[in-house]
Amino acid sequence: MPTVEAAPASSDPVTEDAILGGLLRLRQPAKGLRTGIDPVFLAAAAPATPGRVLDLGCGVGTAALCLARRLPDVAVAGLELQPGLTGLARENVRLNGLEDRVTIDEGDLLRPPPGVAAGGFDLVLANPPFHAAGSHTAPSEPGRAQGHMEGEADLAGWIGQMLKLAAPKGSLLLIHKPDRLGALLALLEGRAGGISIFPLWPALGRPARRIILLARKGSAAPLTLAQGLVLHEAGGAYSPGADAVLRGAGLDIA
Repeated sequence: MPTVEAAPASSDPVTEDAILGGLLRLRQPAKGLRTGIDPVFLAAAAPATPGRVLDLGCGVGTAALCLARRLPDVAVAGLELQPGLTGLARENVRLNGLEDRVTIDEGDLLRPPPGVAAGGFDLVLANPPFHAAGSHTAPSEPGRAQGHMEGEADLAGWIGQMLKLAAPKGSLLLIHKPDRLGALLALLEGRAGGISIFPLWPALGRPARRIILLARKGSAAPLTLAQGLVLHEAGGAYSPGADAVLRGAGLDIA
């Protein structure tokens, strides 16, 4: 069970949880926007090559930390809009002893701070809000609403900034819902190629609820549809493949 404690004065309570089978400790809000498996699978899908990585909209740093823990030859920068989550992300970097390879900036992805330079990253990854503004009822808790609903930065804004911040021939990696795939492909048309789409099936015979998409900026290579991964067995337990990812293994989606 996670431990619950009061965060510093004037902030909300936080929990400290173990993820990746205990390889990482994560402080996050006790209520509101809490991490799930999406950022873990996103980080697992990153190619195992050295370089500089940006986690755009990093929240409490889950994907950035998972990636840094798995790949010792990468340097990871995180950018987060919400000050409370930025503070927790920085705490989590220190908590896991990754200060030498993970840095967290506070800022707006549409107007990034100077340290988040255009063309400066070999890989840009993101777990953007899934829902377009006005398409669903927003959660009542402000932090969750901001994490689930697009704001000033809509899907086009996210993709545009990912492309801008990626180096020439750099890669883009994101996790999203299948019903936004058409929009994603339209936004990448003529701007990125070599696209690989990796479905995450909740159980055998059930429609995918998430897709992971990997693309290369400036490439003209054709799209591939990967086999994907079934997350749960018939009894509800995680499949061996999913369990391995949740314990720190990589995921080959190309």
